[in-house]
Amino acid sequence: MNHLIISFITADRPGIVKVLSDLISQHKANWQESSLHQISGVFAGVIDIAVAPESSAALSSELAALTGFKMQIEHVQPNDSVPETLLVLELTANDRAGIIQEISSTIHHHGGNLLKLVSTQESAPHAGHELFKAKVTISTNTKAIDSMIDALENLADDLMVDISR
Repeated sequence: MNHLIISFITADRPGIVKVLSDLISQHKANWQESSLHQISGVFAGVIDIAVAPESSAALSSELAALTGFKMQIEHVQPNDSVPETLLVLELTANDRAGIIQEISSTIHHHGGNLLKLVSTQESAPHAGHELFKAKVTISTNTKAIDSMIDALENLADDLMVDISR
């Protein structure tokens, strides 16, 4: 099977996922993984599609031709290697400019590979100021976990780190 990674952005409206899934199904391809979001009036996403080699070019062409979509399509080979230790961190702090940069730099400096980042901003209950919340998935060497967590917690007095392994 060939793999297509598509990333897209389009004006938000009902039926976007149906349009994409119908087209993928017409080519007997398999929608494997995705991350789709409505953000600030647009709908954006990334989808991993497994498709038979003989259907790959036609599916790519039809995806690229969808009206109203800004689409990028990459043909990739799936990575079947076993990852290092996977760690899921839930981070909460007072929101401030540069917080993503601080977190990603700390993870990188301690040998971690950021696999997924989902962040939100919300109002703190009873205080009214903005809170930053993120859920990050990383792969790392088991030996580096404790020092990475310590470094993240030391970024700021208000940064809380919850860990799942």
